[in-house]
Amino acid sequence: MKFSWYGITINGSRKPQNDDSWIVFSSNLQGTQKLPIIGYESLETKDLVFAISDGMGGGNAGHLASELILEKLSDLMPKVLQAAASGLYPDILSHLEQAISQIHNQINKKASESKDREGMAATLALTWFTPENMYLANVGDTRVYRIRSGKLEQLSKDHSFVWAQWKRKEIQEIEYRKHPRRSALYEIIGGNHTLVNPFLSVIPYQAGDRFLITSDGLIDGVWERQIQEFFGENSSLDQLSNKLAQCAISNAGQDDTTLMTIQINA
Repeated sequence: MKFSWYGITINGSRKPQNDDSWIVFSSNLQGTQKLPIIGYESLETKDLVFAISDGMGGGNAGHLASELILEKLSDLMPKVLQAAASGLYPDILSHLEQAISQIHNQINKKASESKDREGMAATLALTWFTPENMYLANVGDTRVYRIRSGKLEQLSKDHSFVWAQWKRKEIQEIEYRKHPRRSALYEIIGGNHTLVNPFLSVIPYQAGDRFLITSDGLIDGVWERQIQEFFGENSSLDQLSNKLAQCAISNAGQDDTTLMTIQINA
């Protein structure tokens, strides 16, 4: 199958530094190759990885944390593939979890080296496409959605008690969006947390599927029904991505907004 994708990032009005980072790369046992934020590739010889990280921390610490997480991820991916290819226990998701744990420890170590970086942390949403499946990992509230046959489904999990209330239908989406504790996360990468427990999942995919990876800046300004409506218009990925971003900025715009749309072609 062929993969096409389009990404965009826009600075929020809250501060000049954009704390979001993104990465697209292909990877195999020999190494990784970074790819542009707009592209078209197959899985003939390499897997594809798409990831967004939203940084937290004072000064430039948030940006540094998100950038380092994705840099370390691309460095570790060949080792993850090598371990997974051995076919021995543990399984692929366990190898991915170990890599995220290693990155978590490295971020905490980096933070301890300077007072300016104290407590720096970031979220992560990662999709790893192999010829068989898509492997998903996320920490925090950076999200992954799949759109299949016009239906929007969040595949990731927000590590927020308020999000869990919404998904259990204890509160409505409007209550969730206005809740003062909406952004309080119990899982992040770094932040001096001793451990990190990412949400992990194996997702089958098929031709025609579209995926959205996004930081919470988009969610601030766009409701889920609006996301589904935008995808239902069957626009090209560049038109779709720009419409989503502009809607988010018009309705909110304080936080950095980063998103990637991905399409699976036969």
